[in-house]
Amino acid sequence: MLHPADNASVSNRAYALIAPCRDEARYMRVTLDTILAQSVPPALVVVVDDGSTDDTPKILAEYASKHPQKFLIVTRANRGKRKVGPGVIEAFYEGYRAIKDRLDAGEFAYVCKIDLDLSLPPRYFETLMQRMEAEPRIATCSGKAYMPTNPEDPNSPLVSEFLGDETSAGMTKFYRVSAFKQVGGFVRQVMWDGIDCHRCRQLGWIACSWDEPDLRFTHLRPMGSSHKGIFTGRMRHGFGQYFMGTTLAYMTASAIFRMTKRPFLIGGAAMWWGFVRSMMKGEERLNDPALREFINKWQWAALFKGKARATAEVVERQRSEWNPQRPAVAMPLDA
Repeated sequence: MLHPADNASVSNRAYALIAPCRDEARYMRVTLDTILAQSVPPALVVVVDDGSTDDTPKILAEYASKHPQKFLIVTRANRGKRKVGPGVIEAFYEGYRAIKDRLDAGEFAYVCKIDLDLSLPPRYFETLMQRMEAEPRIATCSGKAYMPTNPEDPNSPLVSEFLGDETSAGMTKFYRVSAFKQVGGFVRQVMWDGIDCHRCRQLGWIACSWDEPDLRFTHLRPMGSSHKGIFTGRMRHGFGQYFMGTTLAYMTASAIFRMTKRPFLIGGAAMWWGFVRSMMKGEERLNDPALREFINKWQWAALFKGKARATAEVVERQRSEWNPQRPAVAMPLDA
């Protein structure tokens, strides 16, 4: 995958973080402290409190009081339960809407959807911006997530969450503002953080991530663990793959691979069952036939050639589609 040089000239490095959260008192201080300690700190941190009932509001008030120019707190009404997937994106857009005029005015060159259960290395955002300055086709990028082998002990050995090089991590989805607008932002459904990367490639942009010391971050809550348990979280991922338009053959291969990773066997099996169950129930699918066809072609190529080669080929093939001046797609801010 791409490894651009880190000596590109510095341009506008103002970036805004938008952090949807609900009941994150356990982890959020770690995240907020590592954000504030960045070598290039954010120009603004927008935290959307999505109806928290723990000490989250109190902690947010503390940070906003200490850093009034840095933090903007947006509070949503408590809907009574955590709503992963669509709910997270609804909360994200609440924060986006709060600073839309500033984004449209070009005040920020980058915007990032970020979770508040992470520990970031100090040069994280600086390194991402260096890579994007060196390669103007990169629309979105991230580092790699690692999680503690024992979720109850943050100091236990870390293991990779195995994010593919062809996508950016949903928990730190770092974007050029111009590219984010052009691809139409995020769909309000599970698998939003994979669909956007395929859409980027369809329009000639690049989506990617790197596994390097300056870009490895700790995910304090295991990916896909869900507030209802690992099995439910992985089944939800299976539904998301179905919604995105993934074929049964590709889902089966992906599930078998995931069975070899933590949580062994059950994680991959739950993903496969979530997909098949959605297929049998005739659940809705992404209403974009051209993008679904584009995704399917990449998936078949990935099965026979490997993800790295399939991605390199599509990135080169779609180069002629890249047009930074292409009109932006209207985003679903009021959906």
